[in-house]
Amino acid sequence: MKKADVNRRDFIKKTALAGAAIGLAGPYSLSHGAGSPNDQVTVAIMGGRSRARVLARSFADVKGTHVKSVFDVDNRPLAELAEDLSERQGRKPETGTDFRKALEDPDIDALVIGAPDHWHTPATIMALQAGKHVYVEKPASHNPAEAELIVRAQQRYGKVVQMGNQQRSSRESIQAMKDIADGMIGEPYYAKAFYANARDGIGHGKIAPVPDWLDYELWQGPAPRTPYRDNIIHYNWHWFWKWGTGEALNNGTHEYDIARWALGVDLPNRVSSSGGRFHYDDDWEFYDVQNVNFEFAEGKAFNWEGRSANGYQLYNRGRGTTIHGTKGTIKIDRSGYILYDLDNNELKRVMDDDQEVDPLDTVGGGGMTDLHIHNFAMAIRQGEKLNSPIDEGQKSVLALHLGNISQYVGRSLNIDPKSGRIIGDPEAMSMWNRRYERGWEPTI
Repeated sequence: MKKADVNRRDFIKKTALAGAAIGLAGPYSLSHGAGSPNDQVTVAIMGGRSRARVLARSFADVKGTHVKSVFDVDNRPLAELAEDLSERQGRKPETGTDFRKALEDPDIDALVIGAPDHWHTPATIMALQAGKHVYVEKPASHNPAEAELIVRAQQRYGKVVQMGNQQRSSRESIQAMKDIADGMIGEPYYAKAFYANARDGIGHGKIAPVPDWLDYELWQGPAPRTPYRDNIIHYNWHWFWKWGTGEALNNGTHEYDIARWALGVDLPNRVSSSGGRFHYDDDWEFYDVQNVNFEFAEGKAFNWEGRSANGYQLYNRGRGTTIHGTKGTIKIDRSGYILYDLDNNELKRVMDDDQEVDPLDTVGGGGMTDLHIHNFAMAIRQGEKLNSPIDEGQKSVLALHLGNISQYVGRSLNIDPKSGRIIGDPEAMSMWNRRYERGWEPTI
């Protein structure tokens, strides 16, 4: 094979994946344009900050989608965001603090969930029961029981549910998977996924009065009630068991999912995790170092390494995945991929030269998000196949939940690869579910 150096523009011209595989006529078909209301998917956004803000902008920009309303329990960003969206789509969205109003709106086709993790599954189920489609950010579940429940809910109510692991819609990633399927690295058998960032500590919070700009009762929602503390909202909830899922699911979901996609496996039969909270002495409950090994009945394995407080890169990257096979290796991240033979000679390079987004940016904007949203809209309007349907996405998420459980109990877990359930360890299995605030338990 001759060495190839294919940039994004050549790639779009030369491969059918630019159009057929993800239902696009070309790179400019995503741009917002006027059209019949019947051709648009009208959405409400649950969240107005951080990743939710990015989603709101993308749904306003992408052709075929329109933001009618935005809700956030923090009322401060709403006015500015509404003005921003008005400039983007030509119509100003309604705003409010309680997303449940959107579920009563007959004009809303879909709920877009950019709220904290503890809200993902409950809000998805509420939207499905109201007859709405759902775009829900990863991880889409807070615990293994919810990973099962959200899939059952989608199957029961029959609406489109896309998980927000947007690299599944990357043209470069799709091409990499095609190369793997075509045998360009032989039989893939091992993958290494990694994420490294230099986050600050969060200190020791204090109980404080609830700010007047925050509906803290609704922010807690299904989570057990706890006094407001001054180092939780916003973003730091990621590092607490009541609301978040740690770095493994905050960022590891993306790279783990790529590894699983490449190896062609579903659930593992063994999971083991090591690590801890080493860098800071603070309130952070999860781990700033975590190394999780996943073994599969198919005779394949992979490893996820996460470092939250030390950004030393692997392979000159802050995040990414390497897939190793009998004939070579593919190194892949959000910019594209490079293919090597067994002597480490570079054989092929497919990179997105227009990718300007920081791969460690906590809000994760960029063209992949637009592609993922377009795929979601086309699934609703034309029945296009989803790139990340919730049942597929939760296979990756469930395994990472198990990694957190393994780390918490301090031992390896044997797993039923058909159900994902933990075998022979009642203590670990007791963490399958969580306690909900009374009256907020999600049911289908």
